[in-house]
Amino acid sequence: MTTEFLKPLEWKDNTLYILNQLKLPEVEEYNPKRTVEEVFHAIRDMELRGAPLIGITAAYGMAIAAQHINSEDHSEFMEEMQKQASYLGESRPTAVNLFWALKRMIAKAMTLGEVSLEEKRKVLLEEAMIIHKEDIAINRAIGENLISLLKEDMTLMTHCNAGSLATSEYGTATAPMYIAKELGWDIKVYANETRPYLQGARLTAYELARGGVDVTLITDNMAGFLMSQGKIDAIITGADRVVANGDTANKIGTMSLAVLAKYFNIPFYVAVPTPTIDLDMETGKEIPIEERGHEEVTSWFGKQIAPKDIKVYNPAFDVTPNDLITAIVTEKGIVYPPFNENLKKLF
Repeated sequence: MTTEFLKPLEWKDNTLYILNQLKLPEVEEYNPKRTVEEVFHAIRDMELRGAPLIGITAAYGMAIAAQHINSEDHSEFMEEMQKQASYLGESRPTAVNLFWALKRMIAKAMTLGEVSLEEKRKVLLEEAMIIHKEDIAINRAIGENLISLLKEDMTLMTHCNAGSLATSEYGTATAPMYIAKELGWDIKVYANETRPYLQGARLTAYELARGGVDVTLITDNMAGFLMSQGKIDAIITGADRVVANGDTANKIGTMSLAVLAKYFNIPFYVAVPTPTIDLDMETGKEIPIEERGHEEVTSWFGKQIAPKDIKVYNPAFDVTPNDLITAIVTEKGIVYPPFNENLKKLF
């Protein structure tokens, strides 16, 4: 049984088309992006999100940057490419895939000193497409590794969105859910709504239901009660950055789930592609945590739901300590503690 996946982005007619996730689930609308500035705002304003997808989008953004450079001089070409990479790097600071993709595109561009400007543009677009295709294979492999930790008739919980709308096709955290469906397994999923941006309600619940997965939506503060009732067999989340000791940054609320899972003796799995692993950063204390605007908390689709001048603290991510994580599952295999030793073996 095959799965039909939503496409969060598509390159056609020399243009990047991005599914506007701000309008989901009501409207499926693809918006064209023809400039680096448009790509920047698509990432920053969360028209799309998810660490792997942000990386893919940034790669296409660099290909678009090359299309707007008119100098045949390689030094001038590289100077402008570096400038655009720095600009795109400011869009979402927590997602390490963003910087991984930008570095890869810059490294590719640096090898093209002997070719024409037209050839540079062609090769860089091909590189972005390769990054996109690689992500599809990576996600499938993550799912195949993770499903070996699961059994039929299990009930899973996930937080935020680490599915086809955050990556390519299978997603990371959702990959074993889709594979289980293809195998005919009877697996159920609880999706947390994920306040304040509601990625779980608007995106995860939407895409899993659309893909034929048995999914139930709950509010974030119901998770502990479900665990206490014995209704959850395992928790699977994605991540925006995993550092050398295994500390993991993911959507705000993830750490709370991990604490609860530890208390109720429930396995807590993190599903990530290896580009999300940042061995240059030692601990989670070093991870930059993006803070977003107050309106995400104080308003609801334009309607004020809190006192107008109330102070707001809105971190978009939290860091789950490594000792709360059962295993980190990548396309290269399953990594168990001690993470500071075993993550290095992937590379």
